[in-house]
Order: sequence, then structure tokens, then C-alpha cells
Amino acid sequence: MESNAGFIIKVLIASTAISVAIKYAGAIATIRPAPNLALIAVLLPTVIMAIALLWRSQQQKSEG
Repeated sequence: MESNAGFIIKVLIASTAISVAIKYAGAIATIRPAPNLALIAVLLPTVIMAIALLWRSQQQKSEG
């Protein structure tokens, strides 16, 4: 149970770091507006988290 809580805390910390980076580094970046870039920016964090969770799930299956 503690490992699940630790993993959830790690995911929350990673999500917070990504959010802060988007908020503060986004103002500095000079990216021209485009619908494709907006779609990538919105979906990329979700895809990264899904891959991380899938990878973690596969590791747990192989260990136990």
C-alpha cells in the first residue's frame, strides 16, 4: 500500500512540475500559434502519464 501512495505522490509531483514549466517557460518560448501545436501541448502530458502508468503496470506484472 505504501508503494502505491509513493507512486501517486511521484505522479502528482511530476504533474506539478510540468504545470509550472508550462506556466513560466511558456511565456518565454516564442512559438507561433498553430492548431497542431495546441493539440500536441494539450495531449502530450496525458500521453506521457499513460505511458508511464502502462510501463509501471507491466513491471508489476512481471515481478509478481
